[in-house]
Amino acid sequence: MTGFGKAKINVKNKQIIAEIKSVNSKQLDLGLRLPYSLRDNEAAFRNLITEVAERGKVDFSIYFDGESNERKMVLNKNLAGNYYKELMLFAKDVKADTGHLLATVMNLPDVFKQEISVVDADEIKKVKQLIQTALTAFNNFRKTEGITLGKELEKRILLILVLLKKVEQGDSKRLKTVKERIKKELNEVIAKDKIDQNRFEEELVYYVEKMDITEEKVRLKTHCDYFLSTLKEKSSGRKLGFISQEIGREINTIGSKANDAAIQKMVVQMKDELEKIKEQLMNVL
Repeated sequence: MTGFGKAKINVKNKQIIAEIKSVNSKQLDLGLRLPYSLRDNEAAFRNLITEVAERGKVDFSIYFDGESNERKMVLNKNLAGNYYKELMLFAKDVKADTGHLLATVMNLPDVFKQEISVVDADEIKKVKQLIQTALTAFNNFRKTEGITLGKELEKRILLILVLLKKVEQGDSKRLKTVKERIKKELNEVIAKDKIDQNRFEEELVYYVEKMDITEEKVRLKTHCDYFLSTLKEKSSGRKLGFISQEIGREINTIGSKANDAAIQKMVVQMKDELEKIKEQLMNVL
């Protein structure tokens, strides 16, 4: 969601500049700064920006190159003259010092007024075009970032799938080893001829079923494939976030049920890749 865009336009011998930048945020948080003469059009400008920005903490500024072009301070000479005359007469009546009288008059209300430049319909149209140009530059920036980010996310998911292959290879050996270990340990404490083989097989099946991770492996593979296909969709950030949560659940379940050092090691590596994915998903619309 990070992005930047800037555009300039010349209108009636003055340059107007539009600048947009954004950082990560779950929702759209738009801050819009406008010159005083354009504030009546704020709602229309917001709509233009919202359609493109979608998500992120967005700051959009429009300003004149040299803000003094928009506002000029004009002295109200009649009012200032009246203030001065009345204060001078009053100062003489009370025998007060008149040395700083002019400075006092300059600070009185309405002595200076702001002359604000008027913006006509043609200028508003050009400002809207300026906004669109800035938004296009902003979107191009995001697209470039998105291509790089998409490759990074795809790489991380493929690494998880490689680790899943290794888990599958170790899983068949794991169950066989578990069965042999249980039988060996049982024979060490109970004579072989005293073991109820039927009951032993039942208990062994129950124990092995609790350790079985076949369903988790299938679901993890499905979620990873779904993540890769969703990467190609537009504005898929929230969806990818939900899928990554499901991937995390399957990895955690495999880790808790595996009871095998080699598989646990691969689970830790998968979790590491998933955390990197979640960090990067903050940048996806």
